[in-house]
Amino acid sequence: MLIPQGGAGVLPNSYLVAAIDEGIIDAGRFKIPAENVQPASLDLRLGEVAYRMRCSFLPGNEDVAVRIKELAIDRLDLRGEGVVLETNRPYLIPLKERLALPGGVRAKANPKSSTGRLDVFTRVITDHSYRFDEIAPGYHGELFLEVVPLSFAIRVREDLTLNQLRLSVGRSELSDAEILERHLATPLLYVDGAPLAAEAITISNGLFLSLDLHGDPEGHVGYRARENAPLLDLTRTEPLDPEPFWEPVRREAADRVVLTEKKFYLLMSEEAACIPPGLASEMTAYDPTSGELRTHYAGFFDPGFGFDSDGRFFGSKAALEVRAHDVPFMIEHGQKVCKLTFERMLEQPTILYGREPASNYQQQTQALGKHFLRRAG
Repeated sequence: MLIPQGGAGVLPNSYLVAAIDEGIIDAGRFKIPAENVQPASLDLRLGEVAYRMRCSFLPGNEDVAVRIKELAIDRLDLRGEGVVLETNRPYLIPLKERLALPGGVRAKANPKSSTGRLDVFTRVITDHSYRFDEIAPGYHGELFLEVVPLSFAIRVREDLTLNQLRLSVGRSELSDAEILERHLATPLLYVDGAPLAAEAITISNGLFLSLDLHGDPEGHVGYRARENAPLLDLTRTEPLDPEPFWEPVRREAADRVVLTEKKFYLLMSEEAACIPPGLASEMTAYDPTSGELRTHYAGFFDPGFGFDSDGRFFGSKAALEVRAHDVPFMIEHGQKVCKLTFERMLEQPTILYGREPASNYQQQTQALGKHFLRRAG
């Protein structure tokens, strides 16, 4: 995997394939499936065991294995039919992939979009680390995934992919000035099929997204997770009836919704995002000083999301995972709730999001994930 001298950016699929071939990303006796390589990320697979943990942790100066010995309550076998993970309990699962990063290459992990939409909290832990999801340049070692189901008990098994990994080199992040310049040249956000005007943009370490609380003609704007839902079996391949798991959310007058505290909501952005081939994006957490909200669990937007070179559509809306913290909280149409940061690609990928059958959310119009049947229309 030869990085051009002075090169900077997120590594595209061709470099990820080379990293696998050279053992920089390795799975030992397990072959890494070609379909797990995305335009700018790699889907990571659950290993053969899971540990029910007493609590979450960061390893600090220790190996993760040492903390497992101290804090694990039970060891579960993920082979065969898999196991049930209970709500509000942390589990730690060694992933099949491990890393041997060169000195100038760093990595970052994020939940897959389908994982975030299930209110399943995940983050990667590495040996001798003081941070979740961020993997230092030159790291050699295993990857461990902390999994905490929050709304639904879930069944998981070996080889399921709940999170993704990106590799990057050099200064890859775009400044606000660079983002605005890119938007004016090739729009990154659209509303109703038209580029968002420069004066309508809110930008501060990224482009802000707002809520769509107009909804459909019946006032339906999203979903709220039901209490006491049945087991959510992630090992199934056929989509499920959403009714036992989700209740519809409808707007009040004046296009607003009052969120019940601590409940999980799936809503949609007003803006449609367009990630061109030369950029990668990440949805970043809402500033907690700006309100009583937590938005987003899933983060990566690969090149090609919402992009169509033939102009048949203009952007794709983003699904927003929202939870009010400690009190009921009113949200309104157009309220800014999260933002997209952007990174340049080291090179354009040879595949784009939306061009493959596995691209589940291109031109999405509703927030339910791939595990559920979606409403017509």
